Amino acid sequence: MPPNRIMLDVLKGKAHFPPPLWMMRQAGRYLPEYRETRRRAGSFLDLCYDPDLAVEVTLQPIERFGFDASILFSDILVVPHALGRDVRFEEGRGPLLTPITAPEIAALESKLFHVNLEPVYETVRRLRAKLPDETTLIGFCGAPWTVATYMIAGHGTPDQAPARLFAYREPAAFQRLLKVLADHSAAYLIRQIEAGADVVQIFDSWSGVLDGACFEQFCVQPVAVIVRQIRAVHPDVPIIGFPKGAGARYQTYRQKTGVTGLGIDWTVPLEAAKDLQRLGAVQGNLDPLRLVAGGKALSDGVEAILEALGEGPLIFNLGHGITPETPIAHVEAMVRQVRSATR
Repeated sequence: MPPNRIMLDVLKGKAHFPPPLWMMRQAGRYLPEYRETRRRAGSFLDLCYDPDLAVEVTLQPIERFGFDASILFSDILVVPHALGRDVRFEEGRGPLLTPITAPEIAALESKLFHVNLEPVYETVRRLRAKLPDETTLIGFCGAPWTVATYMIAGHGTPDQAPARLFAYREPAAFQRLLKVLADHSAAYLIRQIEAGADVVQIFDSWSGVLDGACFEQFCVQPVAVIVRQIRAVHPDVPIIGFPKGAGARYQTYRQKTGVTGLGIDWTVPLEAAKDLQRLGAVQGNLDPLRLVAGGKALSDGVEAILEALGEGPLIFNLGHGITPETPIAHVEAMVRQVRSATR
């Protein structure tokens, strides 16, 4: 492990100032070069499964901004797709799936799981060979709860009511689905690590819609399973958990799942984030709309995070993914401000 991948040092609990910097969804539609590659790819899934093009778009923000970490370009729904479920992406509508039924959960097919995902592993191998030596490579997956919400509803919904109702009405089938997703997600991340990922991140984008009991059963327990399975094979590889919207449950999530680093969304008060930081590295948590707005809103937000969290282990990031309408000049301004910060 090269000593100059500073993000890995931070995940070990070491403070580094200025902190390492990257953005969730940093390879995306705000970049004209991404839009051109996406046009050449045809479908979104074709882009995810074409190692040449996936490497190209993953490297684009590194070449443009010199971020300290590069995250694999893929999608959380390649896991259900690799399990034999239909997944398609329509412009303006997002991901669409055929909603899964309770009997179909028991019949999920996994024999070709890794075969179907081999293009993703090949992308990781090529990325590690092409990235600058000092750049941390992040692999990722969606958390079982978040992936399950799309499999059950067939599309994104504002409050994931279809998945919540399914879990209440079909508890045994729902637990079976979470187990299948946890086991296969762990295997998927292990293969990414073996292909060259330095760190893996688990995205639970919909954890904030659950009550306390369901948060424990649907978010915490399945992620704890993933963490245990990864650690059994790769005990030293850092794992970042990002339970968006977890609010007061962030600390419980970290303690019970055993994740190394904690991604926090922009609603987490910086005083609370500092408390979380005492237990290990935190990642975040600039409001993506401050980045869209630019100017004083952006600079004040960056300064507040650096002042509150800069003395501890911090990975500077957004509190969720960058939005397509973000001006590139604002990203450049953010990078300059973080990079030039002094205590």
